[in-house]
Amino acid sequence: MIKTKEEIKVTTEENAKGEVKMYLNHLNDFEGWNEKNRMFALVELKAGEEVEYHVHENEFESYYILSGKALYTDHDETFEIEEGTVTFTPSGKGHGIKNIGDETLKFIAHIIKD
Repeated sequence: MIKTKEEIKVTTEENAKGEVKMYLNHLNDFEGWNEKNRMFALVELKAGEEVEYHVHENEFESYYILSGKALYTDHDETFEIEEGTVTFTPSGKGHGIKNIGDETLKFIAHIIKD
């Protein structure tokens, strides 16, 4: 099965002002997709926007940075990351990411349930 760019489901999340802050291009929207794969998406964050720090329970998540520059909080440490960086957050740990560049930050996010 394949999907073209036009067939990929896109959803948005809004910031406190009601403005779109994040685009989620759902790459796992296929019939028969393994339910342990909770999310596989291309995420786009505008300049200054962020995915707030959060903890994963009974699942883990990885990011692969495609373009842009970000501050990434991994548990209790913060790092500046860019294109080509891969992150991993195991179950019971937390992370967050903020776009610190002028361009849209793009990354693949993959969440798998334990």
